Amino acid sequence: MDDKRCHWSQWQLLDSILPTGGFAHSFGLEAAIQAQIVSSPEDLKTFVIHLLDNTGSLFLPFVYSATLSPDFETWKKNDRLLDAILTNEVSRKASVTQGSALMRVSAIVFSEISSLKAMREHLYGTGTVSFHHAPIFGLICGLLGWDGTMSQRAYLFITLRDVISAATRLNLVGPLGAAVLQHQLAQVAENVLKRWMNRPVEEACQAVPLLET
Repeated sequence: MDDKRCHWSQWQLLDSILPTGGFAHSFGLEAAIQAQIVSSPEDLKTFVIHLLDNTGSLFLPFVYSATLSPDFETWKKNDRLLDAILTNEVSRKASVTQGSALMRVSAIVFSEISSLKAMREHLYGTGTVSFHHAPIFGLICGLLGWDGTMSQRAYLFITLRDVISAATRLNLVGPLGAAVLQHQLAQVAENVLKRWMNRPVEEACQAVPLLET
């Protein structure tokens, strides 16, 4: 894939119009509202910061590994490891649902990457892999030519974007307020990236376990 076409594909991967189902997942925000953990704009900001930290500590190692080695064996190994780590069934199901959707859509949209379609067709329905989101995102980033830093930053970006979108759907913040909040937390996300980037999957952990209870 030439560089210019690669750039367009990279941007499309982050476009909210890509029908991967990310906006259907609240990242535990809805449950936090019901438990009265989040009931104000400040509570929401704290929740998002903690979510970003958890995403960095738990998922970035899988994104990083798959980006550096976007091959079948690495992806399968990482998928199985993440499946063992995710003990919260709601989080696990959300990860599998989003990952399966991302793989399906990417195999169709980025048809020039024949290995994506081949991997999906070979494994779908076999039970060999669960199609968790973070390893698949890293795999696709690697096949699209991203480096490790950009793929990890991108993963934090879509997490920030999607949880704030969930907050809008749940009437915690309006559309303009959501945009302001996303901009305000961009530096927080960058700091999270610097804190947790470039780590092996063996070091994946939960920085904020409360979000997983």
